[in-house]
Formats: sequence, C-alpha cells, structure tokens
Amino acid sequence: MSSFESRSDARRKARLAEYAHGMRHSETESERIVWAAIRAGATGVQFRRQVPIAGLFIGDFVASEVKLVVEVDGPWHARRGTPDARRDVKLRRMGFTVLRLPVSLVERQLPVALQRIREAIAMLSATEGP
Repeated sequence: MSSFESRSDARRKARLAEYAHGMRHSETESERIVWAAIRAGATGVQFRRQVPIAGLFIGDFVASEVKLVVEVDGPWHARRGTPDARRDVKLRRMGFTVLRLPVSLVERQLPVALQRIREAIAMLSATEGP
C-alpha cells in the first residue's frame, strides 16, 4: 500500500469517526428507545452505539464480544434495499452478524425487538465454543 493510500484511508476513517460522533448526538427516537433498554442491561452484553466498523460503515449498535450489529431500520431502508444488502454482505465477510429491526417493531413492541436481539446473542454465543 502506498503512503497516499494510507493517508487517504486515514482521512476516510477520521471522517467516518466524526460522522459517527455526530450521529450519536442526533439519534432517532427508535434508536433512543433501543439504547435506553441496552444501557439498562436488557441484552446481557455490552453494546456501543453508532460505531465505525473497519473504516467503512457505521453500525447503529455493535456488540463486539459476539460480533453482532443491530440496525434499526426506518421506512427509508425498504427503498434502499440493494445498498443495505451489499453492506450486510461485506459485514458478514468481516465476521459480523447483522440484525435489522424495523422502527415499527421497536416503537410498538420493544419486548419483541429485545427478544430478537437476545436470541441473536444466544445463537452467536453458542457457536463460539469454549
């Protein structure tokens, strides 16, 4: 890798980190709901919010311990299908599991949304082995 590529990569990662920081301070109502539940211990693992991943993506909620990315998707994501699908493929190649929760589920049935997160964590924890 040339020094130009590494400088360019470093700038991209810095911009992404700055953007993620801004996103943490302008979260949606549904993201606030999920974050409050996670912080209250509803999932049993530690999550971080609006996390840059590999300098390429920002995950809404990331549990590094089990490599789980939880995305809270509003109606606009239905129209973005292809970019989201490509992103999910790249994240899976990096070893992450992506769980997409619709805003409507989070806002109307939070216990069900949290159960889906816990089920994903349990599945990922079971596959880790000793």
